[in-house]
Amino acid sequence: QFQLVESGGGLVQPGGSLRLSCAASERSSVPYYIGWFRQAPGKEREGVSCVSDDASSTKYADFVKGRFTVSRDNAKNTVYLQMNRVKPEDAGIYYCAAKWDPEPGICTVSIGRGQDWYWGQGTQVTVSS
Repeated sequence: QFQLVESGGGLVQPGGSLRLSCAASERSSVPYYIGWFRQAPGKEREGVSCVSDDASSTKYADFVKGRFTVSRDNAKNTVYLQMNRVKPEDAGIYYCAAKWDPEPGICTVSIGRGQDWYWGQGTQVTVSS
C-alpha cells in the first residue's frame, strides 16, 4: 500500500536550518506530484511548496520564497524540504501529500479539496531559542 512518511522535524532556533523528508513506500505507476503543507495551532492548513513528478517544476508560497527549497529524488522515492533562515512563524506540523496527475511538469500549493490528496502523518517543527 502506498504510504508517505515524513521525517526530519524537531526543534530549530530562529535563523537556523532544518531538512524535512517525505519518503514514499513504493513507486507509483501513475505520475504524482508532492505538496508540502503546514498547520500551526489554531490555524488552517496552508500550502508551503510543491514539486512536480519529474522535478521540473517547483512552487513556493510567498512566505517561504528564498528561504525554503524543495527537491525530489525519484530513485529514492523521496522529496525533501530544505528550510533555511527559519522564523518563529514557520512552526507547526508539516505534512507532505501526493496528488496523482498524468500531466507532467505540474504541481500546486493550493490544497483545494483535502480528500484529493494522499497525506502523510506529519512531522512537528518547533522554532525556539
